[in-house]
Amino acid sequence: MKKTSAIRSLLLAALFAAASTAGTALAQLNVNISLAPPAPQFETVPALAPDQTWAPGYWGWNGDRYVWVRGRPIAQRTGYRWDPDRWENRDGNYYRQTGRWTRDGDFRSAKVKVKKAKHHAKHDGGGHQRGKGKGHGKHKHG
Repeated sequence: MKKTSAIRSLLLAALFAAASTAGTALAQLNVNISLAPPAPQFETVPALAPDQTWAPGYWGWNGDRYVWVRGRPIAQRTGYRWDPDRWENRDGNYYRQTGRWTRDGDFRSAKVKVKKAKHHAKHDGGGHQRGKGKGHGKHKHG
């Protein structure tokens, strides 16, 4: 029994080490938490560049308690909106839903109108131009 527990502990330690080395985006561990998260903390949103949006802070779980994860600017994705991290209550347990991009149903892309160049000279069908313009007026033969 001790051997199984030691192997499980070793595997969990290896999993956590790999997740922290590889980055948090690659691993998500679901834990049943029966304690509701605290109310969100107030954050002042800084001025953002036009190509950025704000990902608000959220309460994360560190294994035995909630810890506040500060909000941050992230690169905007055209046609999408950021759904922030949140906790869902399902049957008395709380599950963290990570933030994600979702398609913005209200998004309308700006259409750029391209004006076609107008041709002022008219062709007579034989490859010659008729109409006003330099060298295309009436000729006097004399």
